[in-house]
Amino acid sequence: MDLRSGIVVIKGDITEVEADAIVNAANTDLILGGGVAGAIRKKGGDPIQNECNEIGSIPLGQAAITGAGSLHARFVIHAAGMHLGGRASGLSLRDCTYNSLLRASEKNLKTVAFPAIGTGVGGFPMRNCAQIMVDTVSEFLQNKNSSIQRVYFILFDKESFEAFDNYLQSKIAD
Repeated sequence: MDLRSGIVVIKGDITEVEADAIVNAANTDLILGGGVAGAIRKKGGDPIQNECNEIGSIPLGQAAITGAGSLHARFVIHAAGMHLGGRASGLSLRDCTYNSLLRASEKNLKTVAFPAIGTGVGGFPMRNCAQIMVDTVSEFLQNKNSSIQRVYFILFDKESFEAFDNYLQSKIAD
């Protein structure tokens, strides 16, 4: 798949995206606290947290899928990039990005929107996050058996947008 059409970087609010699924920067306990998770809970409503409670904890690097409550998306994929109160690592970020795409593909979804996972309370450096996530998505999209046609990175501020956009543009230029 061509990176130009398969991956799109946008500055905006992930809770407003109309995609088949949006990804939540989750902890392993699937507690929707602050940051992206808090915004998803606030705009999507309690049914999302209730479904997470039914699922329970998931292993670090894994992903779980729930309905999207009153969000524009159809599903929320909860990518466990860190333990509750912990920090994100390169390995957990790579694994939870990959497993989020796998969950989307298992549901035959075509569009998925990611935030910059692990860069808030998870403390992971933005530039490194962009490299890991873009590389992981790029590799996954080469899989001809996947239903996913487009992945969006929805970044809330200028710094994160530029980190992801600059890295994606450098990959396209290679």
